[in-house]
Amino acid sequence: MKVKVYNLEGKESKELELNEDIFNVKAKPAVVHEVYVIQTGNQREPWADTKNRGEVRGGGRKPWKQKGTGRARHGSIRSPIWKGGGVTFGPLTIENYSRKINKATRRLATKMCLSDKVANNSLVVSETFDFSEKKTKLFASWLKKLPTQFKRYLVLTGENEKELYKQTRNLPKVMTMPACDVNVMELVENDAVIMSLDGLKSLEKVLAKK
Repeated sequence: MKVKVYNLEGKESKELELNEDIFNVKAKPAVVHEVYVIQTGNQREPWADTKNRGEVRGGGRKPWKQKGTGRARHGSIRSPIWKGGGVTFGPLTIENYSRKINKATRRLATKMCLSDKVANNSLVVSETFDFSEKKTKLFASWLKKLPTQFKRYLVLTGENEKELYKQTRNLPKVMTMPACDVNVMELVENDAVIMSLDGLKSLEKVLAKK
């Protein structure tokens, strides 16, 4: 399986042979969905918090006597059936929504997503990201020169391309992250993947592990 490599002028310079074990994996939607749900859930923060009847203010006195009033018997206005009372089994900030993912399953799902990008011609490989100046407009201009245009881009950087974060952080439709940290969630939520040859080596080094 081959992919085109582009230079900083947006022109095709050569073709590169990809690792079949990483970029030619048959997709299983159930596996990708499982990993995606867990990864998005792991980012969830428990903001909602409720008080039970023991934490609600007031209600120390019985609202009315037990019998003789013709009304239902109540012991406290903090009861969950009263307006303004406590909440039964409500959400709390101590909730933990994180779940563990099997390492092999996570890597497999990542390979499936990358293989899908290659199959749909949405994987772009650049010779380098060493622009003449570290300016956002240069990277934005380079994106427009590419033969295929997408709505959202995921840029994967190599070990020596940390300066690219500053160059792309003001582009609203570009997400930049180290290639070694690539995950299913970002691959699914972005239309295309862009990486340099350095980033590709870093990516293969991580995903080739067993």
